[in-house]
Amino acid sequence: MIVETRVNIKIRGESMRSRAVVLSILLALVIRDVSASDHSGHVDAKPHEIKALPASDIAGLLAGKGMGYGKAAELNGYPGPKHVLELSKELSLTPEQQKKTQAIFAQMEAAAKKLGAELVAAEVALDHAFKNKTINESSLSEHTRKIGEIEARLRAVHLAAHLQQASVMSDVQIKQYMVLRGYEDAGAHGHGKHHHH
Repeated sequence: MIVETRVNIKIRGESMRSRAVVLSILLALVIRDVSASDHSGHVDAKPHEIKALPASDIAGLLAGKGMGYGKAAELNGYPGPKHVLELSKELSLTPEQQKKTQAIFAQMEAAAKKLGAELVAAEVALDHAFKNKTINESSLSEHTRKIGEIEARLRAVHLAAHLQQASVMSDVQIKQYMVLRGYEDAGAHGHGKHHHH
């Protein structure tokens, strides 16, 4: 718990950009400390040894990546800003659309990195509580509530970006996006005019 408090104070004092870096360093230290106090001989524990969170997931969360959180939107005809930027030539984005898409992506990425760092910290705290045998029904409920709440906010950030992105594009561009992404049938039903121009 002392380590967790220090992590939270340290992160609040950092800029949003460096939070993920600071957290990943602290995460490695926390895991090393937990491992060193574990008498099983595994002194060189790595972040990927957090059983509930693979290293690739940790990296993705800290980098603000989609992690599948936008899939409900993506598969139903609401493009993701990152992929729209990657396909900007094929979609014939206007300079104004390009600018709006970059702004949507930047806002989403910043929010996702912040929440991703919070989620990793919450998962570390849960893992730490189980490893140290300090977990009980009351603290378990608190840990899982916190994790669920952060994850819900993170998913909303990604889905909101897809919603905003659809409002920037024409129906023709969205159809083309779906074809380019290999979802041509997924968005064929009922997209209509979900967005405003």
